[in-house]
Amino acid sequence: MSAFAPAITTVSPSMVLPEIAMQYSMASGAFEILAGGAPTVKISSGDLVVYQKYLRATTQAHVGQSLPAQLPSASITGGYDQMKTYRISTRSQYSYLDTDAASRWGYSLVEGLRLANRQGHAQQMRSMLLYGVQASNNEGVTNSPNATTLNLGKDSQGNDAYTTWDSGEMAKFVLGLIADQKTRMLLLGQPLTTVILCPQRFMKALEWTGVVQLTSYQRAGGGTATVGTMVKDIAKGASGDDVVFCQDDTLIGKGAGGTDLIVITNPEIAVPEARHDINTNIFATLTPNQQAVNVMFCDVAAPTEVPSPMPDGGLTTLYTMRSTPGWNFRAEGVTLLSAKYA
Repeated sequence: MSAFAPAITTVSPSMVLPEIAMQYSMASGAFEILAGGAPTVKISSGDLVVYQKYLRATTQAHVGQSLPAQLPSASITGGYDQMKTYRISTRSQYSYLDTDAASRWGYSLVEGLRLANRQGHAQQMRSMLLYGVQASNNEGVTNSPNATTLNLGKDSQGNDAYTTWDSGEMAKFVLGLIADQKTRMLLLGQPLTTVILCPQRFMKALEWTGVVQLTSYQRAGGGTATVGTMVKDIAKGASGDDVVFCQDDTLIGKGAGGTDLIVITNPEIAVPEARHDINTNIFATLTPNQQAVNVMFCDVAAPTEVPSPMPDGGLTTLYTMRSTPGWNFRAEGVTLLSAKYA
């Protein structure tokens, strides 16, 4: 009897439904915090470290009615940061007897094992993206050393859990977080995409059950809008921003003191539009310009499959790829909010 397709006893006459009830796992939205919404295929399979170069400009100017003997000058300084890469590997082993047993069950064992291994890689990459492999090396977006960290305090009524916070106050609080983050990046007036990565129960509290309460006076969204609706609509109207809520339940308990962690980030920045002849940010138009805020690099888009024969009609397949952990280039583009559930 194959472990992939156990024997069963049936009654005759009977009918066996052809469909199979598959196990479901959360389709994480964590990769939405990356520029492009997915890891970038850029490194080779042998690269052990990835380096990112930085340039900083310092400019001084003299103002006077005559030219002095010595003038200040502009200065450009360079530096770099680095991130390790790691090899992710899994394998599957089966024999021709296993494939035959699975076919009698009504599914392809080869395809099932391939998808199971791909899912294992994706889940490992999700963990590397958020938490890294070695947190002490600033790996993972949640371990960004200079990211803004906040705790959700109490609302005006003394409620300290996001499930009991006043919905109108919560909407203003979240909008304030987004605006403060854009202000730190000097992009408040520019349209950007903001991703709010959170556990499902936080998304439920904001987008489903967090309806703005009716009061004795006119209140924006009262009785009709949720916190999520208000945040999206106001951000869109203010500067054309898109606010995207994504879920990942591994963030439960990852905040300060065992609270839930919410990651608010802008995956990419934009060079502000300005007149090119008078532009106080014209140095940023120098190319090539890295506009990503969070990145993750890998050598292939999907794990490389290496099949090898085994004795007695068996087959083993290696699934492998190389990837960096999540890497934050601009700490001002990440806010880590710890919020109490109940």
